[in-house]
Amino acid sequence: MKIQFRPKLFDTLAGYGHGAFINDLSAGITVGVLALPLAMAFAIASGMSPTAGIWTAIVAGLLISLLGGSRVQIGGPTGAFIPIIYAIVADHGVQNLLIATTMSGILLFAMGALRLGNMIRFIPLSVVIGFTNGIAVVIFISQIKDFLGLKIDNLPGEFFAKMATLWAALPTIDLPTVSVAIVSLGVLLGWNRLAARIAWMRRLPGPLAVLIIMTAVNALVALPVDTIGSRFGGIPREMPSIALPALSLGTLGKLIVPAITIALLGAIESLLSARVADSQIDDRHDPNQELMAQGVANVVAPLFGGFAATGAIARTATNIRTGGRTPVAGVIHAAVLLAIVLALAPLASHIPLATLSAIVVLVSINMGEWHAFAPQELARYSLNYRTILLGTFFVTVVFDLTLAVELGMVLASLFFIYRMSDLTRIERIPLEDHYGVEALSRADGTPRILAYDMFGSLFFGAANKLENLLLMEHGHPDVVILEMDKVINIDTTGLDILQTLHRNLQKRGAHLVLCGLNPQPDSIVARSGFVDKLGAGNVTSNLTDALLRAQWLSGKDPEVSYA
Repeated sequence: MKIQFRPKLFDTLAGYGHGAFINDLSAGITVGVLALPLAMAFAIASGMSPTAGIWTAIVAGLLISLLGGSRVQIGGPTGAFIPIIYAIVADHGVQNLLIATTMSGILLFAMGALRLGNMIRFIPLSVVIGFTNGIAVVIFISQIKDFLGLKIDNLPGEFFAKMATLWAALPTIDLPTVSVAIVSLGVLLGWNRLAARIAWMRRLPGPLAVLIIMTAVNALVALPVDTIGSRFGGIPREMPSIALPALSLGTLGKLIVPAITIALLGAIESLLSARVADSQIDDRHDPNQELMAQGVANVVAPLFGGFAATGAIARTATNIRTGGRTPVAGVIHAAVLLAIVLALAPLASHIPLATLSAIVVLVSINMGEWHAFAPQELARYSLNYRTILLGTFFVTVVFDLTLAVELGMVLASLFFIYRMSDLTRIERIPLEDHYGVEALSRADGTPRILAYDMFGSLFFGAANKLENLLLMEHGHPDVVILEMDKVINIDTTGLDILQTLHRNLQKRGAHLVLCGLNPQPDSIVARSGFVDKLGAGNVTSNLTDALLRAQWLSGKDPEVSYA
């Protein structure tokens, strides 16, 4: 199979002019300054250093824009990865996280190369909402420690152990830290609200505004709270050295599941972000190219000490709102981040961790679709939908995302099979309404010809619908007709049931006639050789021809036509 690799950037450069560049420049600068506090906050919440978050945003953001399949996608670390990254770091360490990220990048590239991008869209909305809201809750819980200033050396990744540790540490709550966190959250909420009415405030994103304000206050007053400088020693002012993660073959097997989790979540989030962006700019992204770009980004980012990255919905939306319309805006966003690091890194030492925690708390609140849990909203949908949504949410919060998605998909598949089986019907056609009794029955009154109308899909989940035919509850006719013009699909199990019915009739010297086959059923019946076993004359285009054939097979000349 030939791999099609064509970044969206190539398509947008044709006719690219001064006006487009000015728009992309404005958007790139805005998104770049917005990305700085988010990258640091997400990294710290994930158990990584703020430097790792910044370089993830720079390297992955640059590659996703250069190589991606969307005109406006902005890539980097996101809040959705926080529980996953934190758990991997806690269980396997930072070096193994980098290896898992690289493995996920290879998986993502393979998914794109194999043209699997559109398959991500098959994940039901109930599963997406369930794990998105679940991730939001997990992120919120992860910020309790830094928001309250609790004295905890290592916060467990497992839910019940984490909650027990937080509860035990509540007496160590630090009032200055809580005060800074609450003030930061208040400033952030107030800024966002005022920005909706005051034009100049919209030019400075809320997360950056609160970061500047609280950092300036801390630099002037020396607040008694933890900062990036006190916990991480600040942010280096130079580019990191490129290095391969230390590879241990003994741990590769343990990292397969984490790598799949990162790849799955990265694919879902990036393609959802791209779809949302398409609706806002009236464009259509290439999902396979986007996955390949995400793959390259996640392979290269760990070389710079970065971790998992994907398309960021909030930054992508900001890019669109501020005028970005080509991948050039994403490239500029990465360049702005790099310039900030090289020029202003020393100032980062004064950033309060409580302020970054407040930013992440607000992100977690905003990322959830909480209205979907309202009783009146749930009541609008079926029990199946509610079960999938709430089950996925619960497992995401209490266990992990991978299990939640697996459970959600299994439940969705089972409910779909049940629904499709329920829609599949087989009804007897009352031939006596169109033929005389003598034409249909033997001398003893038993039927010579029986006809059935089939609806839906004849697949493994609906195979039991043919049991009555196999048992011949309506008698033992000379010919059984199946009208299948309303059957849209037959799988191998359905075909096997038809073959079994044919064999049972054949043993008694009776016949099976199929009519009105649609393209897919007709194809599988022909390819399997079943037509040859039936006899070509026993597959007709309509019920009229089938009845004439049945009359002939039963040893009686056709006398009337089916009306």
